[in-house]
Amino acid sequence: MDIMEKNEIKIIFENDDLLVLDKPSGWVTTKENNKSLNNIERWLEKNYKNDLPRNGIVHRLDKGTSGVLIVAKTEKMLIEMKRKFKNREVVKKYIALVEGDLPMIGEMNLPICRSKYKFGKFGVNPDGKKAMTKFKVIKKFEKEGKTISMVDIDLLTGRTHQIRVHFSYLGWPILGDVVYGSRDKTIGRPILHCRLIGFDQYVFESKYEE
Repeated sequence: MDIMEKNEIKIIFENDDLLVLDKPSGWVTTKENNKSLNNIERWLEKNYKNDLPRNGIVHRLDKGTSGVLIVAKTEKMLIEMKRKFKNREVVKKYIALVEGDLPMIGEMNLPICRSKYKFGKFGVNPDGKKAMTKFKVIKKFEKEGKTISMVDIDLLTGRTHQIRVHFSYLGWPILGDVVYGSRDKTIGRPILHCRLIGFDQYVFESKYEE
């Protein structure tokens, strides 16, 4: 099957204004600086072509991150959704597996900016943009003698790599995230999943498959 066929991506919701996708891990969100066929923007161009910037993609998920992705089908909706994300009117919840024996609840208010030392990385820096992340532990288990915490995350802002940077900074890298400190190279991606996005009367969910 051509990887760009329509049924390669699960559709969570669709109407005249919105398209909500269940993004698989391993797919890049936009075409920017990327030639991969596993690319949501290219998939949209083939199956839901429009003239909007990035074919209406409202926000990004990292290549390794799976879950809910919002796409606008009209210019009016794209402008409105961009405004909602910018003004923090959107609820964004994630699930992650984190290396470490975490406290049951926590909040991180740590500014983030682009790393001066390594291209493509971000880090906590007092000169960075405000970034806030809340979490609560769902359960804990052992993996090869180390404690892994499954956490439910409330992303209050939306900086690039925010969740990955915040947990890594406190010594708790996302399992499989070798870019930000995980020593587990067997998984091939950070175990991070956008399980819910909500705004106005809408709530869109994607089930995390363990």
